[in-house]
Amino acid sequence: MATHNLNINISGRLTRHFFIPLLFKWAAPTRARTRTRTRTRTRVLPIRCYLRRASNFSRRFSVVPSAASASGSPEWNIDERFDVIVVGGGHAGCEAALASARLGAKTLLLTLNIDKIAWQPCNPAVGGPAKSQLVHEVDALGGEIGKVADMCYLQKRVLNTSRGPAVRALRAQTDKREYAMRMKNIVESTANLCIREAMVTDILLGKNDNVEGVCTFFGMNFYAPSVVLTTGTFMSGKIWVGRTSMPAGRAGESASHGLTENLQRLGFETDRLKTGTPSRVDLRTVDFSGLEPQHGDEEVSWFSFDPDFHIEREQMCCYLTRTTKRTHQLIKDNLHETPTYGGWVEAKGPRYCPAIEDKIVRFQDKESHQIFLEPEGRNVPELYVQGFSTGLPERLQLPLLRTLPGLENCSMLRPAYAVEYDYLPAHQCYRSLMTKKVEGLFFSGQINGTTGYEEAAAQGIISGINAARHSDGKSLIVLERESSYVGTLIDDLVTKDLREPYRMLTSRSEHRLLLRSDNADSRLTPLGRELGLIDDRRWKVYQDKLARVSEEKRRLKTVRISGGDLAADVTRLSGQPVKGSSTLESLLKKPHIQYEILDKHGFGNGLLSRAEKECVEIDIKYEGFIVRQQSQLQQMVHQQHRPLPPDLDYYAMTTLSLESREKLSKVRPQTIGQASRVGGVSPADITALLIILEANRRKAQEQMRHQVLASVRADSNQQSEGPLTETISS
Repeated sequence: MATHNLNINISGRLTRHFFIPLLFKWAAPTRARTRTRTRTRTRVLPIRCYLRRASNFSRRFSVVPSAASASGSPEWNIDERFDVIVVGGGHAGCEAALASARLGAKTLLLTLNIDKIAWQPCNPAVGGPAKSQLVHEVDALGGEIGKVADMCYLQKRVLNTSRGPAVRALRAQTDKREYAMRMKNIVESTANLCIREAMVTDILLGKNDNVEGVCTFFGMNFYAPSVVLTTGTFMSGKIWVGRTSMPAGRAGESASHGLTENLQRLGFETDRLKTGTPSRVDLRTVDFSGLEPQHGDEEVSWFSFDPDFHIEREQMCCYLTRTTKRTHQLIKDNLHETPTYGGWVEAKGPRYCPAIEDKIVRFQDKESHQIFLEPEGRNVPELYVQGFSTGLPERLQLPLLRTLPGLENCSMLRPAYAVEYDYLPAHQCYRSLMTKKVEGLFFSGQINGTTGYEEAAAQGIISGINAARHSDGKSLIVLERESSYVGTLIDDLVTKDLREPYRMLTSRSEHRLLLRSDNADSRLTPLGRELGLIDDRRWKVYQDKLARVSEEKRRLKTVRISGGDLAADVTRLSGQPVKGSSTLESLLKKPHIQYEILDKHGFGNGLLSRAEKECVEIDIKYEGFIVRQQSQLQQMVHQQHRPLPPDLDYYAMTTLSLESREKLSKVRPQTIGQASRVGGVSPADITALLIILEANRRKAQEQMRHQVLASVRADSNQQSEGPLTETISS
């Protein structure tokens, strides 16, 4: 019995977390006519598909036999086609794959090691200044990083509480292994999402330079009209400990080879960056008695706007120690042993997370530097020595650790190392994160030159959304920089020619008072709903919150007090008298007055959560500043968003400086605002560009007018010749 076409549909309700091998039988034709018995084989396809709702998932494999071999046995090729392929299972890859699959795209996640999905190879922490805003925004759009951090935190603290709301930031120390396990379970149980271990070495292109799929190291082809590369530090990665190096994406994991060369052949520019991670020490060998404890906040704050994930747990303590003169001297005496100062690694490292030797060299006036000891999990003895990454040889690392107070007798569990890797400068992408050279190919995460889990996740969700929309023939979304930190991050990446790892900072946003953590949901959840990432339950949670906040602001405008304990307390704390009959709103506008004072005196609203009370307080207290910034923003938006024709010949614009012509030709900005942020482009260049655009507009308008007049004349001539033609014919 010969079978030529075999189609398999996978459907039905499947239990989550189960490995489901795809089984089918095929019958080989008999070798001789005299044989009547058919031999049957069962073949297992090594692809892992995890389904939560089978009703949302349907995969059809077409199995077509190739021509029979000389011996008469057929060969079978499996044409595996998807809507979106995501390469890399880190923080960008997880968000990209989840967003794509949840939008209905059949998605394949290819990763070098399934067991290391969403691994935190450096500090197991989420959030911090500007980074927490990114996490809140990813959550508001429907992403996962915030929820998972809320589920597996070891400690949480809100930073910069003494400063304004624009720069306050939540930071969570997370359980490294629990974080990876939870995110892996989410990825595995998501409908429309398949996972497979593979090393991608080639991008497959169609006739029109559009992406068609990928090819792996072992020769497997996977096809999709959208491909997202999130390669992290693995692309031609090499780790260094002193003068010794080995190919690796991170400790214990092999690097990815071949993809850089393939991208270069496609015309992409590549470069090298460097990062590093410190030693890990055994907490059982640390003397904490003389160290300064760093406790978590008594009132826990949350990354996710979804209250279903607000489950408090016992917090662990971190500790603070400092470098000493012995620390500095040992480093100075051995600078030549480090990859950077020894001269055998030239790749740029992160400016805002430098190695300890960089701190000693750059800040020689400082007698000591803070070092934090942070747990990596609840059930492991490893301590992360934050701020102490180094490229020194392993033989010097333990003596260096033992120069720190409290670590005089410590044991080192893992050595510090530096890692250098290939990246592609992101000016080669549009703000949708699709590349300019290859349609359907998207870059996200450290391949774009960023550093940090949060920056990667933010890019990941945008590229996943756009990859799914591209495969469905829909327009791609772009977040403007005034709408979000995510928009600011991507705009910076694709506009500026960055040559060092990029880290998000609050100072990078011109509109940070409008882009706070507390209002990320009001800014982005409606977009997430429109796209299809916010379900009905989550949408109702959002709408209910907005209604409660709005109603409370109305209440505070109407309720008045005259004298009493509340007025006395407000006068004492603010240093300003409460005159006559004052509204509760006017009291909140006074300096040093917070909503909790209303709760204290029985004037608060017990139905509001702490986060909702914070929203109310910020909206009222900073109303004047917010209105002013919104007004300024509206005035500039029209000009900033003015589109630039994609075919502009900047080299022909001789009124622009030579540098600006080169930079604009390289970056190809999409708007005037983006052009004004390109490095090397001056305000005078922008003025000249606007004049050229206006001249081109008038010229085009004049040409259009002439065309219309010519068309009218031609119509008139035809009408006048009509009767004459009739007469002659008759």
